[in-house]
Order: sequence, then C-alpha cells, then structure tokens
Amino acid sequence: MATDKLVAMKIFRRVAELGSFTRAADDLDITAATVSKHIAFLERDLDTRLINRTTRRMNLTGAGLAFLQRTQALLDDLEEAELEARGLQAEPRGTIRLNVPMSFGLTHITEAIDSFLRLYPDIDVDLQLTDRMVDLVEQGVDIAIRVRSSLADSTLMARPLRTSRNIVCASPAYLENAPEVHVPNDLAGHNCLTFSLHDRPRVWELGDQEVMVSGNYRTDSSLAIRQSLLRGTGIGFLPRFLVQGDIEKGVLVPLLTNFPPKPYTVFALFPPGRKQPTKVRLLLDHLDQHLGEKPYWE
Repeated sequence: MATDKLVAMKIFRRVAELGSFTRAADDLDITAATVSKHIAFLERDLDTRLINRTTRRMNLTGAGLAFLQRTQALLDDLEEAELEARGLQAEPRGTIRLNVPMSFGLTHITEAIDSFLRLYPDIDVDLQLTDRMVDLVEQGVDIAIRVRSSLADSTLMARPLRTSRNIVCASPAYLENAPEVHVPNDLAGHNCLTFSLHDRPRVWELGDQEVMVSGNYRTDSSLAIRQSLLRGTGIGFLPRFLVQGDIEKGVLVPLLTNFPPKPYTVFALFPPGRKQPTKVRLLLDHLDQHLGEKPYWE
C-alpha cells in the first residue's frame, strides 16, 4: 500500500470522526488545505465521492460510510501489527473514543479514565458524555457505554459489565409533610420527578405493576433529579449507582422496596465487525476493575 494512500486513509478517518476538515487539521497538526488534498486524492483513487460538503456542514456518502468502517478496521490491525513488531516493551498508543451517558460517566467513568491514563500515558481518550445513542461507525466511537434492560440494535457487539436496578427514593424533609407511601398507587398523591429520556418517562414499573406518575419537574439529567431530591422537591426513580451513597448516609430514603423494578445492564458496545484493539481491551479491563463489587451491583 502506498504511503500516501495510508496517510490519506488516516486523515479521512479523522475527518469522519470529527465531522470537520478544520477540526481534523487542528487535531493532526496539519493545514486544512493538506486535509482537502488527501481527501481529494482518495476520492480520485477510488473514483467515488466519500464526503458531501457544503460551506456549513459535511456528511459521509454511503460509499464513504462503508469505506470508513473498513478503514477503521484496517488501521486498527496495522496498529496492532506495529505493537507486536516492537515487542513487549512497546507501549500502547493512539486514541480511544468513548461515548458514555452523562450521569454514569461523571460518577463512574471519569475517575477510571484518570487512573488509566496514568498507566498508559501514550494513549489519548476522547470522552463524549451524552445520553443519546450515536452511530458508532459514523462517529468513530470505539466503545459506547449504555444502561439498558435490553439491546434493541442486535448488529452491535456487546459486553455486559454490571447489572443493577432503579430505586424509588425521597429526602426525609419531603416525606415529613407528605402522604405515606406503602404501595405503588400511593405515588399518585406525590410530586414525582421524571427523566425525560426514558421511553415512557411518566410510567414507573414497580414489581409487576406499571404506575402512571405525575409531577411538575422533568429533565434529561439524572444528576439534576438527584440534586432536587436532596433539596426535598419530590420523589424520584433513579439508578441505585447514583443514590446508594445518599441512602447509606440517610439523606435519601428508599421507598417501595417490596416492589423491585426490572434489572438493567451496563453494556459496553462496539462497532460491528471490528476486532477490539489492544488499547480498547486494556481500557475495558480497567473499567471492569474500577467498577468493582459495589452494593448496588447485582
């Protein structure tokens, strides 16, 4: 493979991952004109357009998306071959792009990344914190962490990391002046704070029951709900990994524990058809060790 073509492939992958010629140029420490030259070279060589671009935006063509998927796999394999050729003394290097839900990322992932980077200083981590699922191939994501009861997209490769559940809870201050909660239907008389990114935000599944709740506050941040619960705003239905410490301190009170919701799984997801490079496997093992055996994992 010609050196120029390999360089062009690496540049194309970075443009696709960052969604911008300019950002790719800054990231690779080259000029935007050099980026354009290499993309044009690839398109001439392949006799097809890879990227549709206007003055305001760019997006991959169908051919570009297919080429990106094969390019990522090939470049990963080349990186692995270089590591093997250098021998055991070689340090893993390169960039890992990690897509993680906001609340889980801030409470469980960022600290693990800090310690991982101390172990492997030649690796760069590009962390995206979002609760919305993205196209792993098009965005160049190596690992996506998702908290789900099941996986809708069966084309993705998945590794289960941990299992847990949500829990209904409120602060002692809120409960002091509110009607008692003994069964799920008692929630009808309470201000229930809801997470807007759930498929059905106002339906809480407790035991074998589905309860319709209502309240005057809805948000796309579980951490925001937790803060409001601590301030006594209402009742919430949150992952135990967010509130276990508050429950142990007594600043939040668990409710309806005899009506456990269905468990969910923390999955690590990977693009289809790609072998996980050494750097990705190292990070996964590190995350698994960091998650440990906590009271909220089943």
